[in-house]
Amino acid sequence: MNPRTSNPYLQASVETATPAQRLVMLLDRLVLDCRRALQAQEASDDSQAHGHLLHAQDIVSELRSTLRIGAWDAATALDSLYGHLLVQLVEANVRRDPAVTTHCLDLSEQLAEVWREAAAATTLAGAGA
Repeated sequence: MNPRTSNPYLQASVETATPAQRLVMLLDRLVLDCRRALQAQEASDDSQAHGHLLHAQDIVSELRSTLRIGAWDAATALDSLYGHLLVQLVEANVRRDPAVTTHCLDLSEQLAEVWREAAAATTLAGAGA
């Protein structure tokens, strides 16, 4: 994924973020893409839904490609979860199914919340709190 953007504030935010913050940003964008895709599907705007679901698939593919399986015990399970989400995003796109997109949105929101909490805990631990 290309982090370059025409928005200089956003680009600076990404460039100065910690790896944990970047991960949270990526997951927040995944949630936004799923939410927008669902709204587009509900409005019968297949073209918009398709674009958002493709971007969501790109994000999940990036998450999987950067996951270090041997780095920690739960990495294999997380890879399986990312794999499931990727398959469901493709399914939501091919079938144009809001129910599948809702499942993807729910899963993405849960992932984002878990990583947000982990990033906050890492920040607190680094600050000696």
